[in-house]
Amino acid sequence: MLIEHVLPPHAVGEDALGDPPPTAPTGLFPEEERAIAYAGDKRRREFVTARQCAHRALARLGLPPAPLLPGPTGAPAWPPGITGSITHCDGYRAAAVTRTTDLPHLGIDAEPHAPLPPTVREGITTPTERHHLQHLTTTHPDIAWDRLLFSAKESVYKTYAPLAPRPLDFDDAEITFAPTTHTFTARLQLPHHPTLFGNWHTTPTLLLTSASLPTP
Repeated sequence: MLIEHVLPPHAVGEDALGDPPPTAPTGLFPEEERAIAYAGDKRRREFVTARQCAHRALARLGLPPAPLLPGPTGAPAWPPGITGSITHCDGYRAAAVTRTTDLPHLGIDAEPHAPLPPTVREGITTPTERHHLQHLTTTHPDIAWDRLLFSAKESVYKTYAPLAPRPLDFDDAEITFAPTTHTFTARLQLPHHPTLFGNWHTTPTLLLTSASLPTP
């Protein structure tokens, strides 16, 4: 599984390259089916496959089957004592879960392996990050570093959103990549807030990241 390349210890993940045929049984609970009763085709396919991944991941932790309904932000409401994250992009779906006694917060993200449009890149990066990306592109030109940075911030925000005093913006975290170890550091630009750590992995078509907040 690709997602396990980026997961920290104690976390388990499941992923899928694409979706089952529309005629295949979804395996969703009735409550989950009702949650997407009026969704469009794209949203339904993303929801179904990502929930299937999440159910398989929870089973690997030994949890009994249970519906995973969207919470206030749209993220799944995980069972008590569990934290996790889901992600989806064209051709890929994934879920990762862990016990909160091992990791209190976890986030994952997947993106297509392609550069960002310049206007988007300018909008999500700090001056320090733009200098960092320029150096990385010179030394490792085979990686779309700007899109990877976008993915890393998405993972960080999924991880830290439950603790943040307000919705996070793209300039609230400053990312530094370590190319040799496939890790990154995210320094939150908020008073009295911690540094988060993450992992990344690339394929010719996908970029994957995860971030986690260790137990104090």
